[in-house]
Amino acid sequence: MNLFYQPGIREGITHLDAEESRHAVRVLRLSESDRLDLTDGKGFFYSAKIINADSRKCEFEILDRKEIQKRNFYIHVAIAPTKNADRTEWFVEKATELGIDEITFIQCKNSERKTTNVDRVEKIAVSAMKQSQQAWLPIIHEMVPFQKALATKAHQKFIAYVDAANPKHLQSVAQKEKSYLVLIGPEGDFSKEELKLAIQNGFEKVSLGINRLRTETAGVISVHTLGLVNKS
Repeated sequence: MNLFYQPGIREGITHLDAEESRHAVRVLRLSESDRLDLTDGKGFFYSAKIINADSRKCEFEILDRKEIQKRNFYIHVAIAPTKNADRTEWFVEKATELGIDEITFIQCKNSERKTTNVDRVEKIAVSAMKQSQQAWLPIIHEMVPFQKALATKAHQKFIAYVDAANPKHLQSVAQKEKSYLVLIGPEGDFSKEELKLAIQNGFEKVSLGINRLRTETAGVISVHTLGLVNKS
């Protein structure tokens, strides 16, 4: 199934944007009366019929809709963007496929990248959402200072920190059916001061395994681990 994205359906917008229209009409060669499967990224799937197969503005008529309820757990990862932007984008793509709910980019003491292109990242998330046939698009935030991320509310808050003396694995301490916030540091990891500040603000230091992971790998592992916790 080819899934199309139109976030404004519930506001009365019944056409695809230019990029989606080109794909539907020129690439897939859809025409009037052909079916479209859509999501608004806000919890709904829609079945529609094309009424104007214009490659610049493909218009459709909604036939049916199906609501997809939110899960009984919520995964939020606050992550320092990698020096190589491609690796951050890989994290967003894979985390979206796994079902992450929210992503915040954080600026840390050891961060090598000070900015991130949120518009590009959101497009990658949309593509991953459609590819994995989901109805919920993750919330993606602009970069914030490390200290600001600490104030984010969650039932359980974790900081993934590279520490050979740390015996607690995320999987062993995460409880089912909770909201989670996981902090993932930059290539140089969190500073000792950032670790101390996080713990003072209610975060628990956790391991993601015995191997040293790249930033983007750690982010994906945390999403996957929390998903597994809620499947058991």
